[in-house]
Amino acid sequence: MTNSPFLDRLRKRRTAIFFALPAVIILLAITVFPLIYELRLAFMSWELTTNAPARFVAFQNFGKILFHDARFWSSLRVTMVLIVFGVGIQLTVGTGLALLLNRLRRPRTLLVSLFLIPVMIAPVVAGFQFRMIYHDQFGPLNYLIELATGGRWRGFAWIANPKIALIAIMFTDIWQWTPFLMLIVLAGLQSVSLELYEAADVDGATPWQTFWRITLPLLLPVIIIGILIRAMDSFKLFDIIYLVTGGGPGNVTETISFYTYLQGFKFFSLGYTAAMAFVQLIVITVIAKVFINFQKRQQEGV
Repeated sequence: MTNSPFLDRLRKRRTAIFFALPAVIILLAITVFPLIYELRLAFMSWELTTNAPARFVAFQNFGKILFHDARFWSSLRVTMVLIVFGVGIQLTVGTGLALLLNRLRRPRTLLVSLFLIPVMIAPVVAGFQFRMIYHDQFGPLNYLIELATGGRWRGFAWIANPKIALIAIMFTDIWQWTPFLMLIVLAGLQSVSLELYEAADVDGATPWQTFWRITLPLLLPVIIIGILIRAMDSFKLFDIIYLVTGGGPGNVTETISFYTYLQGFKFFSLGYTAAMAFVQLIVITVIAKVFINFQKRQQEGV
């Protein structure tokens, strides 16, 4: 007796559910449940530094964040500076390096491997490395500057000066992640057809016109994805801040992620920390939505 097609499909569906169910349960346990619990916690006041029990305060935490916490807005401003200027410089330098490497043939693989070394280094290691580099007395950066100036400049407190500390953090992030954008842009360049460039040469287009009219429009979808990835990474930047400056001097290098860490693990204000985490989630979701919509419009216009 042969099985009907309906029974075969039902058996296959049950088998698929049987194998997928453990992964779904684990995913729900480690993502959905903590998210729901944190959302519940965001509407409560729970201070571990006191003996008071957790109590429901509705939107009070969110109101305090948006209207009464100047330090939150300061940390958000620092984060946006790192995103706009840091990622912008990474994209500019990375695109330039990718254009140069795309013209090479034989040494390209070796150079790409060398450029990717900073990306392979853990952010913790990079943080310790640049903390030693920026040391005002024993750092190699000040030593090289003294050699170059003949000892006329005796060094500089890179991470202790409020006007320079954020630039030092930004440079560290640029050093580590510029090769990542370089690799993404280089992969996009490899996919551009050479026939387009040959047609442009026949039409007498200059290299600058070729870049703006052919290369950049075709690379734009890849560039948008790279910017989105780096923007999300920069928005949650914590490792380098913690190891190099600790948010100082004062709070001039305090990012939104570092301020959330302080609220949760220094001040032990769990409800307020949960509310801050959801505000960050909303902000990064809006940023991602803007980039994705822009990419869709570009694809529809092609």
